[in-house]
This record gives sequence, C-alpha cells and structure tokens, in this order.
Amino acid sequence: MTATGHAIIGTVIAAKIGDPLIAVPLALASHFLADALPHWDTGYHREQKSKKKFFIQSFADVAVGFAASYALIIAFFPGTNLVYAFLMILAAQAPDWLTAPYLFFNMKFAPFTWFYKMQKVFDTHLGMPWGFINQVAIVSSVVIFGRVF
Repeated sequence: MTATGHAIIGTVIAAKIGDPLIAVPLALASHFLADALPHWDTGYHREQKSKKKFFIQSFADVAVGFAASYALIIAFFPGTNLVYAFLMILAAQAPDWLTAPYLFFNMKFAPFTWFYKMQKVFDTHLGMPWGFINQVAIVSSVVIFGRVF
C-alpha cells in the first residue's frame, strides 16, 4: 500500500483510539493487513525504475500522505491532536520506514534485510489501474467506518 494509504489509516486510528497502548499496536498491525490486500504502490516494478525515480515517487507519496491526513483531520476529525496523529501515522508506516535503508541506500545487512524479508511475506501487489482502485476503495472504507463509528 502507498505511504498515503498507511497515513490515512493511521489518521483514522488516531482519531478514534485515544489510548496509545492500543493505537500503536493497531497501527502497526494495520500496515501488514493493508499490505496483504492486493494493491499498487511506488515499489511496484521498482526494478524497472531508476533509484532516483523510485525515491522521488516515494518521497512524493509520503508528502501527499501527510497532506491528505491533515486535510482529513480538519474536515472529518477536528478534535484529533495533530502530534498524536503524526505519531500514529509513523506507527502505521513504520515497517516501510524500516525497509527504506535496504531499498534506497543499499544497506543489505541485518536488521534491514530482516525488515525487508518480513515485509515481502505480507505484500500483495496488483498493477494499475486495479491496484490503485482497490487501494482507494480500502482506504475510503476505513475513513467512512471511522466517520460513522
């Protein structure tokens, strides 16, 4: 799933669950659950991209994720503490952040190889456009669920 998708899920968790002892493990678990569902992300076919292009796309994805999360808080969850939401976003994205040294800086040694291999077990890619459409449907469902309940 894109960093944007994980950020939005983390935002909904922050908006609905005020106890970090529950929210942090849930945000971490949400990462693996979301990645297990067929989706597209910037890492799809990364072997066919230059490292620079992959990095720029991933950086843009992270930036869009934080902007979308902020907009979501303003529009739908205005009582949410922004610092707490930021921490839940980081928790929801944490497995991807832990694989970044492996992917971007060629750090192919422990612990980065462990994180990368663990991620690959859960990651279910689906090409465009269906992988993106599926992701939008999943993330939209989470937002609607968070808004209704």
